Amino acid sequence: MVLSTMAEGAVRGLDSLGNSVSAQFFEPTLRLGVTGLARAGKTVFITSLVANLLNRGRMLQLDAARSGRIDSAYLQPQPDDTVPRFAYEDHLAALTGPNPHWPDSTRAVSELRLSLTLRPRGVLAGLQGSRRLHLDIVDYPGEWLLDLALLDKTYTQWSTEVLTRLPARQSAAGYLQLLTSVDAAVAHDEPQAQALAAAFTAYLQAAREAGFYDCTPGRFLLPGDLAGSPVLTFAPLARDDSAGRGSLWREMERRFEAYKAKVVKPFFRDHFTKIDRQVVLVDALSAIHSGPQAVEDLRQAMGDVLAAFRPGRNGFLTSLLRGKRVEKILFAATKADHLHHQQHPQMTAIIEALTRAARDRAQFAGAETAALALASLRATTEEMRPHEGSDLPCVRGRLLSTGRQAAFYPGALPDDPAQLLAPARQGATHWLEGDYQAMQFAPAELQLKPGDGPPHIRLDRAAEFLIGDRL
Repeated sequence: MVLSTMAEGAVRGLDSLGNSVSAQFFEPTLRLGVTGLARAGKTVFITSLVANLLNRGRMLQLDAARSGRIDSAYLQPQPDDTVPRFAYEDHLAALTGPNPHWPDSTRAVSELRLSLTLRPRGVLAGLQGSRRLHLDIVDYPGEWLLDLALLDKTYTQWSTEVLTRLPARQSAAGYLQLLTSVDAAVAHDEPQAQALAAAFTAYLQAAREAGFYDCTPGRFLLPGDLAGSPVLTFAPLARDDSAGRGSLWREMERRFEAYKAKVVKPFFRDHFTKIDRQVVLVDALSAIHSGPQAVEDLRQAMGDVLAAFRPGRNGFLTSLLRGKRVEKILFAATKADHLHHQQHPQMTAIIEALTRAARDRAQFAGAETAALALASLRATTEEMRPHEGSDLPCVRGRLLSTGRQAAFYPGALPDDPAQLLAPARQGATHWLEGDYQAMQFAPAELQLKPGDGPPHIRLDRAAEFLIGDRL
């Protein structure tokens, strides 16, 4: 068994070495990971980014597009035949068709390859031919990303952390009530294990809907073909030192370890360790609307997200011998079109403050980070509306719930992010000042000119940061 594992590792290493050398000297490939926590808009981001790289009329902040250095862009079959293809055409049709609607959210890993033909630059440009860059975009659920933090935890540690925060959450009442009738030291009973897992899964779903982000294990929310399997049939229990072999507690512990070994580690090995650049999308507006506890939970989740990465610079030899590191990480607050542009600086300051500790650690390791507010697809227009003797900066769009047009003012975000983060860290249950609202808009009907991609806010700046240096 040991020799087989060593041989498999050696073959994988040689294969990786060959692919790396080929990519360095012939047609380079840049792997961009796209993830985000619940309702952050990963699918819309990828769809709009690809559409705007294919039709670059709205990408003025992407230097290679503005200068005409991108000669052509086209979709190609992805290199990994075992990963589903990102359904770009279906998602684009949903967003730009006669009855526009938001596409289905990310539920598994998918991939898309966009190849760019680039004109040479520099003093010898006239003597060189065009070059090609393959951009492999990997889409995966943010819930799975948070699972990577479980690799460094035991079942006891994870259970203790979860059970410590549950009493403060109303959505956990059902699971906590069920625990009162559970004796972890008794012999394992499968119906009881299934009941505990079902109740805990119901709590996770409710917690995510309430705006919380510490919803691990992530596969409980997106089980796919693992639904109903023992590897997803466990739940947190208080440690019982009297629990012996064959007890409920020991079986839950065994399944937790199996989840790490058979679900989390393969994802880390097969997908996560191959990423060069990463964008993390954050629905910060919804967290602010949900209250201080959700904001503090989001801040901590950003730290957990970064802890999963291997940030740093990719030199030629280091990438060949020690595997890839994430060179650039962009934290992007989505749904900037839900705010008038006058409040975009405040939104940017908030996302910078939320991710400050995470970005500092990444920069210390040698990675480059940035934070900005963007809208992958602009669904609103701006207007000023008179109110009590002054003008309110509003946005107007088609409401998702009714389909009717409505003007919306979400409330004034503070100039100093500490006015939100300080009460969140102190455990406040509601905002003492300010009433922050969130509204769900449907995509607007579009009439795109030839050469233009879908309208957006700062998507071109995001692209410049993530891939501009390679163009």
